[in-house]
Amino acid sequence: MSEQKNPEGPGEPAGQSGQNGQEEAVPAQREDTGEVIGTRRGMFGADNGGDTTGYGGLVRTVRLPGASSRPYGGPDASEGYGEFDEIADELEGALDEQGLVPENVIEKTVVDRAELTFHIERGALPAVARILRDDPALRFELCTGVSGVHFPGDTGRELHAVYHLRSITHNRLVRLEVSAPDADPHLPSLVEVYPTNDWHERETYDFFGIVFDGHPALTRIMMPDDWQGFPQRKDYPLGGIPVEYKGAQIPAPDQRRSYS
Repeated sequence: MSEQKNPEGPGEPAGQSGQNGQEEAVPAQREDTGEVIGTRRGMFGADNGGDTTGYGGLVRTVRLPGASSRPYGGPDASEGYGEFDEIADELEGALDEQGLVPENVIEKTVVDRAELTFHIERGALPAVARILRDDPALRFELCTGVSGVHFPGDTGRELHAVYHLRSITHNRLVRLEVSAPDADPHLPSLVEVYPTNDWHERETYDFFGIVFDGHPALTRIMMPDDWQGFPQRKDYPLGGIPVEYKGAQIPAPDQRRSYS
């Protein structure tokens, strides 16, 4: 009997070559570290109506990444002193030069999935943005926008604003994250530092209710001016209106069949 050859290469059982490649293509799961802020049930975590997705039995822990320790490494996930440490050192040094205490300005530094995020005290946001833009060793000239996030379980900091900055000079990326409580949803506007944030801040205000103090014209940009509430907050009711489609009427989301 002739020996069966493995067409998938030596040293590897037949039929298993795709497993490693498939595993490498799947994002690594976060370790059970960080800060647990709640438990999500169902596909989207809605708790003000029946589950209409069919995933009512899905239960997931909502966990925010914790602070990282030095050395931070770099975007290539290398260990030891790296690009992220250089950015952090330059930022902390520039804050010192301006008479700001880095430990009071930077609430925590997170390296998660080879990405660097500085969590900034909200009152210091404009100063940090100017340093990141103007310091020759940093030169993050471009802010590609601000995104809102609502974590109802993150008590005292339910609303998060996330800024993505790019340095064209040094070919680097960094993220800033700032939080505010539901009871005081105010953050400083960055339009004066990054003018392209004008419409982005309006959209974040429109959908999440974050008020950007100092914005030149903070009005709704998507919803009607008299719209009540902020549609992308997690405690916003499903609501909706019936839709006509090919002679049939599709009920609003909160009136559809419930699976829970």
